[in-house]
Amino acid sequence: MAFIRAARTFDAFRALADRRGRPGDRLIESLAEARTGTSHSPESWAPAVASRAGLPAAAALGPASYYADLSAPHGDRHVRVCTATACFAAGGGGHLAEVERVLGVAAHTASPRGDVSVQTVRCLGYCYAGPAALDGDTPCTGATLPAQLAGREPPRAPEIPAVDDTGDPVLLGGVLSGEPAWQVWPGTVSSGTPEEVRREVAASGLRGRGGAGFRVAAKWEAAGRAPGTVVVANGDEGDPGSYADRLLMEADPGRVLEGLALACFACGARQGVVLVRSEYPAALARMREAVRRAYADGHLGPSVHGTATSLDIHVVQGAGSYVAGEETALIAGLEGGRGCARPRPPYPTEHGLWDAPTVVNNVETLAAVPWIVRRGGRQYARRGTSDETGTKLVCLSERFARPGCYEVELGTPVRRIVTELGGGPKDGAGLTALQVGGPLGGFLAADALDVPLSEAGLSARGAALGHAGLVAFDERVAPEDVLRHVWEFAAAESCGACSPCRVGSRLGLEWALAGAPPDQEWERLSRLLTEASLCAFGRRIPPAVHSLAHAYGNRPAGWGP
Repeated sequence: MAFIRAARTFDAFRALADRRGRPGDRLIESLAEARTGTSHSPESWAPAVASRAGLPAAAALGPASYYADLSAPHGDRHVRVCTATACFAAGGGGHLAEVERVLGVAAHTASPRGDVSVQTVRCLGYCYAGPAALDGDTPCTGATLPAQLAGREPPRAPEIPAVDDTGDPVLLGGVLSGEPAWQVWPGTVSSGTPEEVRREVAASGLRGRGGAGFRVAAKWEAAGRAPGTVVVANGDEGDPGSYADRLLMEADPGRVLEGLALACFACGARQGVVLVRSEYPAALARMREAVRRAYADGHLGPSVHGTATSLDIHVVQGAGSYVAGEETALIAGLEGGRGCARPRPPYPTEHGLWDAPTVVNNVETLAAVPWIVRRGGRQYARRGTSDETGTKLVCLSERFARPGCYEVELGTPVRRIVTELGGGPKDGAGLTALQVGGPLGGFLAADALDVPLSEAGLSARGAALGHAGLVAFDERVAPEDVLRHVWEFAAAESCGACSPCRVGSRLGLEWALAGAPPDQEWERLSRLLTEASLCAFGRRIPPAVHSLAHAYGNRPAGWGP
């Protein structure tokens, strides 16, 4: 009976997916096609998409008005300008006004002729070379960004500097030395067992690298190898300051897919999905090409390497939303809805994508699985700390003397990463604050870096590991401007599913712009956000603001206590 129910669930998945566009496509992809090249609001074109899919107009208007890529006007030439933390720190946010001036178009509008449109986004993954923009799909970066967009200079987009600090990289082997992927999968699927894969991953102690830090083996176990299980590779790397997932998907996509295949094998899943954020067009193209090649090489398909194992993997493009990287919001987006967080329980491992058991793992997490299966979980567990094992990709922003993506062992002192690996702030500037783990991760003062790079160590200092992006702030950026930036991000990216976060983030921004509220009012808002928000986004806002106040060692207008 369980198998019959699972088969029906999968049939429902296909049937519902087919209703949302062409067979196998999502409603959101059909909406993206309809939006291309128009500067009109979704009300003028989204209902027709719904009608063609046999759905009510509201089914299309909901996501079309929610996702940034769908709701923003699009001219014949569409420029996405990054206003995320690393690009903001690179020049105090002044690059947006310069871009608007040289293009003659204000953000989130199109020129009167509809030939040029400008959209602000967070983040493009060029944190090491910011400020950055995408002119169509062509990246432009650096201090001369306005001149590049004006055509006075050629586009500049340096490759991501990648460095191994471990001596035996888990994640950067393919990136640095060309170590080929798909070395573990053929033997595992031919002569190994799902239990062996699960056992090695459990022995490794591997935790999710997307921010939550949940034990991977426990999440796999929770799905119970139920028929119809789906595994999703989450490539919606939304934390501004981090670009590790972009590096892996662009430079070593086969390893990401191999990790996903092993996860599917361990979980008894015959379907895998790779979600790539739309702000990463090159990564999207590389992942799609890697999937095509994997099918051609026999790694995927109805009879993988001549075995009874069947595995299909699809690559899906995101539509522009920070919160949609949270697993329940991600699932809502894959189903064609607004990317809003859902209450739990039920958990996705029980009722996820189209009600099927669903495992969501971050791209970096999955990229570690082939190494673990090949070398053994105990070997992996010898690295890092006893509670947080293994290695982590750490991204350093443009304000460092040596920005780039570094593979380090968990537990490495943050000060060593900042001063020895990153070379400290560039141009001899003084470090005033260090953001760790994204805009809602937290901040450390320049004299408070003697903390291990681990979730436990950073949490004890009011910060969070997150994706482990490190954004350096120097004295050129005023603390009040950093505070305003944090609240602007919170207000803009709140999904609106719960009123504490939706209203509280906007109220906090008003206070940051207008001056300090009474301490009692701030404390009430802080408690409300922390205790009543539906997901971690709202709950992380107060700790981020508190850590920022402590990092700067004072309380300018708008901080709160």
